[in-house]
Amino acid sequence: MSRSLEDELGRLSASELGRRLRAGEVSPVDVVEASLARVDRYGGVINAVVTLNERAVEDARALEEALSRGEEPGPLFGLPVGIKDVTPVKGVRTTFGSPMYADHVPEEDALVVRRLRRAGAVILGKTNCPEFAAGGNTFNEIFGCTRNPWNPDLSAGGSTGGGAAALATGMIALAEGVDLGGSLRIPASFCGVVGLRPSPGLVPTYPSHFMWDGLQVTGPMARTAEDVAMMLQAIAGPSRRSPVGRPAQGRDFVGAVRDASAEGLRIAYCPDLVGIGIDPAIEAQCRAAALALEEDGARVDEVDIDLSEGREAFLHLRGYWMVAHQFPHLDRLDELGDNVAGNVRAGLEVTTRQYAWAEQVRGRIWEYFAGFFESYDYLVTPAMAVPPFPVEQSYPDTVAGRPMKHYVDWIAPTFVLSLTGLPVASAPCGLDAEGLPVGLQILGPPCGEESVLALARLVHERHPLGEPPLDR
Repeated sequence: MSRSLEDELGRLSASELGRRLRAGEVSPVDVVEASLARVDRYGGVINAVVTLNERAVEDARALEEALSRGEEPGPLFGLPVGIKDVTPVKGVRTTFGSPMYADHVPEEDALVVRRLRRAGAVILGKTNCPEFAAGGNTFNEIFGCTRNPWNPDLSAGGSTGGGAAALATGMIALAEGVDLGGSLRIPASFCGVVGLRPSPGLVPTYPSHFMWDGLQVTGPMARTAEDVAMMLQAIAGPSRRSPVGRPAQGRDFVGAVRDASAEGLRIAYCPDLVGIGIDPAIEAQCRAAALALEEDGARVDEVDIDLSEGREAFLHLRGYWMVAHQFPHLDRLDELGDNVAGNVRAGLEVTTRQYAWAEQVRGRIWEYFAGFFESYDYLVTPAMAVPPFPVEQSYPDTVAGRPMKHYVDWIAPTFVLSLTGLPVASAPCGLDAEGLPVGLQILGPPCGEESVLALARLVHERHPLGEPPLDR
């Protein structure tokens, strides 16, 4: 394949790539081979796709043959997808980023993978993540660290850092991930792509050690909001395999994004939800992006919202969550990395009183936003408190020049919004003075994924980032 065709295909949105595939202008094999070429070109530096699906070209060729027989192409026909390395893919090594599973090869696909295949997507391979997806910087003992395409000395974020970095470099068209405290939004902000945390249950998670999990969600990430909507359309909806589900029948995520308009919208902008401080350059960029929506007909008010109570509440809930997810490994904690083992041990110390109090806080936050959305259509706020930091660090030392009280405080802007159970996205809203992406978080009303993605499109289109400078 020529370098020019590889570059052309790698730069296209999934929506445009899908149009060309369905029109027969390019073939699924062409697209997959272009993706593999970009993995080969950038993989040694970025380290985003850590295990390839050895059948990817064969799977693409099977799609071509099905199309030639007159079979209807699925909505994601021929699009290469990266699957986070905590999500099982049949016959493809899935390590969970843990030496305990270094040679693990699942015997069945996760539910989300089945839905992606049914929609015609091609599983390109597994994307890097921290051990058991616990961490805001993508590093593990098996594959090492994933680097930021905009500056390889810096973090790509986590825990879906491999997916975000692979998207930014054109290795894949779509990425699957999970989000507990920001794992789809943190790397989306750091790498300049769109990440959506859907409402819990909209995309059921199966298999899972915590079947009734209402805090972590499975969701999509892509280069544009329309691409995210396309993927969500294919993977959303309840399943008999999961007790946590939300209906998706009759919902048109793609249409809502294409019809997006800011005219008459009521938007609230809050610069700092938790009172920890925000890097001034990030806050200025997010403020400017929010206020720019007034030029498109929206009304934007700056509001003061204090969700600081949610910081401690999330830590208690996260502790319980860690124990529930790692319950099968409680007698093997010494085999886990320090981060995961430390979080499990902290979770074992959470008392019933603390857990109950945290649920009370979560309930108060829900009640607050029930009233909030009677007055506003959206809340927008910075996705990150800090810019990307050196990749060798697990987390930054300070936030806005101040030491952190807890090592996860730097992701508090994302994790407090996880407590709401509401749909929330990170959309690129420009570059800072160092040429690094900045993400704006967009929170919508209950089951409001359509509106969240619509506004994400408007924000991103006003602030296109261009491409990471890897070839410059």
